[in-house]
Amino acid sequence: MTPFEYLLLGVSLLLLVSILASKVSSRLGVPALLLFLLVGMLAGSDGPGGFQFDNPVLVQSLGIVALAYILFAGGLDTNWRSVRPVLGRALILSTLGVFVTALLVGWFVHAVLDFSLLEGLLVGAIVSSTDAAAVFSVLRSRNVSLSGELKPLLELESGSNDPMAVFLTVAIISLLVDPGAKLYHLPLLVLWQMVVGGAAGYLLGKGGVLLINRLRLEYEGLYSVLTLTLVLLIYSGTVLLKGNGFLAVYAAGLVMGNSSFVQKKSLVRFHDGLAWLMQITMFLILGLQVFPSHLVPVTLVGLCTAAFLMLVARPVSVFATLLFTPMTVREKTMISWVGLRGAVPIVLATFPLMAGVGKAEMIFNVVFFIVCSSALLQGSTIPLAARWLGLDAPMLAKRRRPFEFEASDEGKGELVEIEISPVSLAVNRQIVDLHLPAGSLIVLIQRRGEFVVPGGGTLIEAGDTVHLLADRERIDEIRAMFETPS
Repeated sequence: MTPFEYLLLGVSLLLLVSILASKVSSRLGVPALLLFLLVGMLAGSDGPGGFQFDNPVLVQSLGIVALAYILFAGGLDTNWRSVRPVLGRALILSTLGVFVTALLVGWFVHAVLDFSLLEGLLVGAIVSSTDAAAVFSVLRSRNVSLSGELKPLLELESGSNDPMAVFLTVAIISLLVDPGAKLYHLPLLVLWQMVVGGAAGYLLGKGGVLLINRLRLEYEGLYSVLTLTLVLLIYSGTVLLKGNGFLAVYAAGLVMGNSSFVQKKSLVRFHDGLAWLMQITMFLILGLQVFPSHLVPVTLVGLCTAAFLMLVARPVSVFATLLFTPMTVREKTMISWVGLRGAVPIVLATFPLMAGVGKAEMIFNVVFFIVCSSALLQGSTIPLAARWLGLDAPMLAKRRRPFEFEASDEGKGELVEIEISPVSLAVNRQIVDLHLPAGSLIVLIQRRGEFVVPGGGTLIEAGDTVHLLADRERIDEIRAMFETPS
């Protein structure tokens, strides 16, 4: 075999081992990202694989592209109706909360460890954002969810807090590289990046929906290629406008995920699979970039910083920023503990390497150690903490879909699923007595794992999932009818 075939064989084996490792992670309750990193480290120069790899440029470039697709998939799969009530709290956590975390960790690293103030703040900025994807993979593996508004709040926070961490990291690196730099314009720059990123994501998300519905592609597979292209276009176009590309792709995914467009269900599944591929690839390469022998000297530094981050910085930032919200102490405590660090800090840790910052390699190793410690210690105890605080809820089993319905921009009809709560006004009433608006029809009911073909005399029961076809403009009205308590 030529070297190229050997490379393909090695890549395919690494991906296969990582996929199998994800199965092991679900059994152990450990975030899969840790095992992906471990596979990369074992394959690297210090591991039995012996693969020589040291390319921060490639790691950073791949990390940016991978994060763009991961954030887009996260937005695409987020229900706006569930996150809308927690929008304000999530934005406070993802901006002010990130800033407070960075300040506290930066102060600790400077005061306790042998780092200058700016170097300490750089470490704080790099580890200031969270990765809730790892959190919910642990919860799913233990068949546990979070009650109330905790889940949507953490989802929205994790999807929107990366831009602030990126901005703080770049700003502090600028000061380290050029101590005479004038950064008085930073507050306006932050505002500009957030406004442009959010506006570009919203407008381009709307434009993407319009384009997909109007383009009428001859081949269904090209719709996946189109959305792949849109993500890169949204990110790069926003960055060229000096906006935040990560916020833009997440906002675009959120807009598109809550709109109707051709091939929507298949595209959501495609991007979910792509996000997993991006995560595996990114963590494998990050693992290859790390030299395990270099982690030993920073063990004490990493443990101290990780402990301060988990037990002091994150809780203080959460309690301070959510001080005037109606959330309980138990809920704030849970949010504090669900602060796993994931891919973003490790990717951001390559920025100092690229900029030639002093202690850049040490900072990279410390951040890597913090991420691993956080994911291992917090990730393995989240289900226990949720039960101890009384905030756990049963994980709802994923429903089987009996059929697919692809909406188009030209038609008015849309198929929606509505879960009937025990207190709904519709419970124990016949369909004919619901007086549904004209143009709406209940086509199927899922009940205790079975499918019921409804008639006018069919009784609606608590726990039913109603599949209803209706005019798009009447959807909210119909939802209100089923969700109104008796």
